Amino acid sequence: MRLPRLKSRPRWRLLAGAAVLGAGVALGQAPLGWWFVAVPALSLFLGLARSSPGWAGFAGGFGYALAGMFWITEPFLVEPEIFGWMAPFALILMAAGMGAFWALGAGLGGRRGLPGIALGLVAMDALRSYALTGFPWILFGHIWIGTPVAQAAAYVGPIGLSLLTLLLAVAFWRRWAGVVALLALAGIWGAGQMRLNAPLPDGPAVTVRLVQPNATQALKWDPQYRLEFFYRHLDLTANPPAPGAPRPDLVIWPETAVPFLLDDPGDGLRMAAEAAGGAPVAMGIQRSEGLRYYNSLAIIHPDGTVGPVYDKVHLVPFGEYIPYGDWLARIGISAFAAQQGNGYTAGQAEQVLDLGPLGRVQPLICYELIFPQDIRRVSERPDWIMLVTNDAWFGTLSGPWQHLAQAQLIAVEFGLPVARAANTGVSAMIDAKGRILDHLGMNDMGVIDARLPAALPKTLYARVGDGPALALLLIMAVIVTVWGNNGVDRSRRRV
Repeated sequence: MRLPRLKSRPRWRLLAGAAVLGAGVALGQAPLGWWFVAVPALSLFLGLARSSPGWAGFAGGFGYALAGMFWITEPFLVEPEIFGWMAPFALILMAAGMGAFWALGAGLGGRRGLPGIALGLVAMDALRSYALTGFPWILFGHIWIGTPVAQAAAYVGPIGLSLLTLLLAVAFWRRWAGVVALLALAGIWGAGQMRLNAPLPDGPAVTVRLVQPNATQALKWDPQYRLEFFYRHLDLTANPPAPGAPRPDLVIWPETAVPFLLDDPGDGLRMAAEAAGGAPVAMGIQRSEGLRYYNSLAIIHPDGTVGPVYDKVHLVPFGEYIPYGDWLARIGISAFAAQQGNGYTAGQAEQVLDLGPLGRVQPLICYELIFPQDIRRVSERPDWIMLVTNDAWFGTLSGPWQHLAQAQLIAVEFGLPVARAANTGVSAMIDAKGRILDHLGMNDMGVIDARLPAALPKTLYARVGDGPALALLLIMAVIVTVWGNNGVDRSRRRV
């Protein structure tokens, strides 16, 4: 395939084309999952970026984030009379940030043609995953979630999936390489399907109830409604199981589910325990120590006493805390999502909680789910992952669905089932191969009573993390740099 001649065209046409193609790549992300649109769009973007990698990279990344992350405006619309004016600025800044990553990757790799640009973009996925506090959201490899190709994440992780995606996109610029790439994709697809078809071992005889109260964020902390939402949790918890179904062995409430603090609950914990009828309750709750507040998950025993407590470790920058927040609080700048105080304090370390017959569980709160490198930090392997989240902040169109998709990928990467309790949706029980066994849709109120699926043996990715994928990326970058235009990108000579 010949590369398009673009140097003589006005720059605005190149930028507009790159932005449109970037938006096309975003169609591969949840909720659409159109990988068959995303890969050709990515391939065309690489060709377009060949003539002006930095500028095209910025425009492509800008269009990608604009289409894939427009949900970032939703938190500002919870109280639109106060924060609504900030929504467009937040979206533009987010899109510009993504554009800067793409510009850096494409610009650095542009001297080595299409392969260099492709590897540069993969490197930006890796950089985004780790730099500062990290933001591994809508990575290129995420377009495969929900397809058999995603099963490869058990071996290569998210960066490996991104590398696979970019190699596929660049291969289409070579006729025979494109054929080989399609055959390789078919082989990976088939291997993934075989893995999906293989039976799971028998799971534990544990039934989990996921409670979804549908407490809208705009009303969640309103004094007129917060007790009503608490009673809604109690009513859903106390609902009898379906005829012939076992009673829940554990009830899970979503993130920040209750209007009181763990250290000042009044009768709240006793009421929750009574509603659960003998089952422990895993409750998303805030707690305080002096002037410090924590976003926590507490296990409430059947007698109403407090069991193990986990404090969220990986907080959302500017959402749950503000850098230099103690100083900025003096001039009235506080964290966006913190219901108490001017921000949350991070917990000390990731944990695995031993719940006895319910197994060893790794608790995660909302945003923490997207960081596999954090999940790997625990010293012992859990039997399953418990996620509590409040995605009501992010609307209904794409943000919550993208978060759900990442839960599916985490399940694959670690070979562990994920029980996901979400305030407004989507609550779901996900097996160790990333399949959604049962779920409640957006803005539904109800419960899921699901048997806990079995875990798989520890995956290769759980053992080694992103190291091998990053090493392969580095090796390929060295090869492209050394070989350069002599063999890798002869297409330059035909432009």
